[in-house]
Amino acid sequence: MREGKGSSLVFLLIVVLSLAAFAFAIAAERRRSRGNIIKDEMTNTTYCVYSSDVATGYGVGGFLFLLSSESLLMGMTRCMCFGRPLAPGNSRAWTIIYFISSWLTFLVAESCLIAGATKNAYHTKYRHVLYAQNFSCESLRKGVFIAGAVFVVVNMILNVYYYMYFAKATSSATDSHKANRSGSSVGMTGYK
Repeated sequence: MREGKGSSLVFLLIVVLSLAAFAFAIAAERRRSRGNIIKDEMTNTTYCVYSSDVATGYGVGGFLFLLSSESLLMGMTRCMCFGRPLAPGNSRAWTIIYFISSWLTFLVAESCLIAGATKNAYHTKYRHVLYAQNFSCESLRKGVFIAGAVFVVVNMILNVYYYMYFAKATSSATDSHKANRSGSSVGMTGYK
């Protein structure tokens, strides 16, 4: 990282991976399974037939892209706990705030995506019911993948700010460490 700016490639990869996760979440919402009630007149049974299960794959894809984005960021920053210490000050405070916020939104987004994918996949092709009055086909509620998509975007923004402030805090810590080293060696010159 140079002069507290961070790597442009890391910024780009975080944004691209997060936008891919967002696109998969939107696609999953649009293609989620819906059930149609079918009544078989010959056997007098009612059952549900569901549309394709593509949304489950999209939800898992969004989950994996977001996981890749967060893993990349935490690998580059060494999860803020390992590696170079952060310099005290405003940048360190904002780094900690964005780190915690980023993890919270990441967990919520991943929960929405995996719960949506699981619930979408958890249906039976045929469900027999005899003499049912108010029979309905269970399906995933509208908006689960949309909530995941919203949290993916919020997580992306928080990740960018976290990385930016992390770069500032580590570069100022390095600068102050270099200043302390050069200042402490001033009186150590030897004369022959």
